[in-house]
Amino acid sequence: MVDLTTPLGDEVLSLVAGDRVTLTGMVYTARDEAHLRMMEEGIPFDPVGAAVYHCGPVISQDRVIAAGPTTSARMNDLSGFLLDRGVRALIGKGGMGPQVVEQLRGRGVYLAFTGGCAALAATRMHLKGVFYPDLGMAEAIWAIELDHLPLVVGIDAAGGDLFAAVATGAAGRAAALIEGFHGRKSDGSI
Repeated sequence: MVDLTTPLGDEVLSLVAGDRVTLTGMVYTARDEAHLRMMEEGIPFDPVGAAVYHCGPVISQDRVIAAGPTTSARMNDLSGFLLDRGVRALIGKGGMGPQVVEQLRGRGVYLAFTGGCAALAATRMHLKGVFYPDLGMAEAIWAIELDHLPLVVGIDAAGGDLFAAVATGAAGRAAALIEGFHGRKSDGSI
């Protein structure tokens, strides 16, 4: 287990897809609308070494109640400008497309958090502020301080992609099963 603290630096460049890490320090939530607003108006936080969490948290009385990841692939076309400005980590679920794998190369990582664990994630979070509250709770950018949130490196800075590796392996196993099924006679013999 590797312990990371924001702002992140070159230490993320040596991580390998599949590594388990914890993340402590400030993160900023951002979904589709927040990305579009930042593209238009600028990034409202210091992006150098930052971590952006693809998440629409549930906030009540200045507390994070639940903060599970949203599907990161929705931000495939919206992430490059953040990496260009110095963001070192994107956090979410489900992986990201080949263009983001290339954009992360030599610059940053994609960290995965398990979907369905929103309440667990919230136990590691303290709310610090909000940008673009007019976008609503789910789409606003929330500044959240993490305390050792457990994550897995899904995409590393060398182009390693845990999600692509799993998909390739599953496709190979499925093809072998189908071939085995079609190679049998109706009585089950070969």
